[in-house]
Amino acid sequence: MRYLSKEEHHTASRYLFLSMAIIVVEKDIQFVESGPFKIKEPYLELLRKMEHRARIERRQLRKKMRDMNVEVVFLQKDDSFSTYLFMARGYEEERRYFNPAVRKKVEQILYELMRQAYLNRSPEVS
Repeated sequence: MRYLSKEEHHTASRYLFLSMAIIVVEKDIQFVESGPFKIKEPYLELLRKMEHRARIERRQLRKKMRDMNVEVVFLQKDDSFSTYLFMARGYEEERRYFNPAVRKKVEQILYELMRQAYLNRSPEVS
């Protein structure tokens, strides 16, 4: 049974996947900084802008989740699925995500962040 409203689920899911995207960007920054790139600055600038915009949006989402009294907690991961617990209004709901689908969702967020950084736009929280 579904206990979370669409807005609660959307907000918590976006927060979850955005947090994963930030981790990917942080690792990419480390790789570029220590990697064999001849000219690192353009890549680092793009990645840092993406990270900055993602952190701004995540901060806004965290505030929105706090206002709605919504939390999301990692439970477990196996070869095929990752499981998270969504909590809202005293209800708990477990969600299992197929790992390749998680990867695809994080990839979509990375593309969004890249476009925002490239177009120099501020993130929008929906």
